[in-house]
Amino acid sequence: MFVRAILLSLVIAVVSLASGTSAYSGDGTWYETGLGACGIYNTDSDKIVAASARLFDTYPGATANPNNNPICKRRVNIHYQGKTVQAAITDRCAGCAGEYDLDMSPGAFDVLAPPSAGRIPITWEYA
Repeated sequence: MFVRAILLSLVIAVVSLASGTSAYSGDGTWYETGLGACGIYNTDSDKIVAASARLFDTYPGATANPNNNPICKRRVNIHYQGKTVQAAITDRCAGCAGEYDLDMSPGAFDVLAPPSAGRIPITWEYA
């Protein structure tokens, strides 16, 4: 019985760690969308983001074919000055310097700040 309780506790701990509840900090920028690295065509009104190349390329399960990257379609909650937007990762940002930087579609960025802000400090987590 004691062994079962320990095993159950370990399973719960592993599931909790895998849920991706960590918060990340980086810069948020915006870009004009189109065909993304995940093979999905997006419009500027879609709420999508491009993850930094470093995050995209090293995401667990990533292969040489970016269309098959498990990060594709993962949803993130992005926060700035009390505002939040949820967006899906559908692209790779080669110009993002920080590992946790996100390049947002205008539709996502506009929820947080006007385009004239250009670059904003954000926090985010996987949804």
